[in-house]
Formats: sequence, structure tokens, C-alpha cells
Amino acid sequence: MSPLTITTRDAMTGPVLEIIGDLAYPHATELTALLPTIALRPGQRLVLDLAGMEFCDSSGISALIAARNLAHAARADVALAAVPAHTLRVLRVVGLDQIFSLHPDRDAATRP
Repeated sequence: MSPLTITTRDAMTGPVLEIIGDLAYPHATELTALLPTIALRPGQRLVLDLAGMEFCDSSGISALIAARNLAHAARADVALAAVPAHTLRVLRVVGLDQIFSLHPDRDAATRP
């Protein structure tokens, strides 16, 4: 299992979290612990850049949903960028592709 690294940066549209490694048990809690520390204002977009994500299990999916819930509580938007094919398939099977805004890459997700 690859370790999880999360890098935070700001874009014009709001915070961007670059997720690298395995978003899986037991590391997914690192994302859920980080989320409350993210400054997110109404109208902004929280972007989760998944280009470097190698694996995502149900714990990781739960962490993505927690990010969505945080964004909605802040009256902000959430977008997933560069979702790996295996994770995209899971999102589609369970219908989460209908609640997340999906973008091919970070640049597309951070365009105003």
C-alpha cells in the first residue's frame, strides 16, 4: 500500500487538494482530518486533484463524500479532477458521478 500525501494550494476558484498515493484504509482518515482545517468560503470551489491517486477503497470514497459535505456546508462547490479510471468506474456504479462535478484535469477544474 502506498502512503498518502496531500498537498494543499490555492487557486482563483478556491482550495485545491492534490491527493497522491492510496486513499484507502487506514490513510483515508488523513483527508477527513484535514478537511475541517480548509478555509472554504461561500461560492468557492474545493478541487480534489486525483491525478496521483493510485488506489481508492470504500474508506476513500467516504472521505470524498466528507469533502462534498464540507463544501456544501460552506455553500461552496466541490470538483474532482483527473479521476483514475478504476475510481471513476466505482463512482459511476454507485451513482456518485451524479453528485460530483468531474473534470479531466486540475486546470479544467480550477477555471472560473
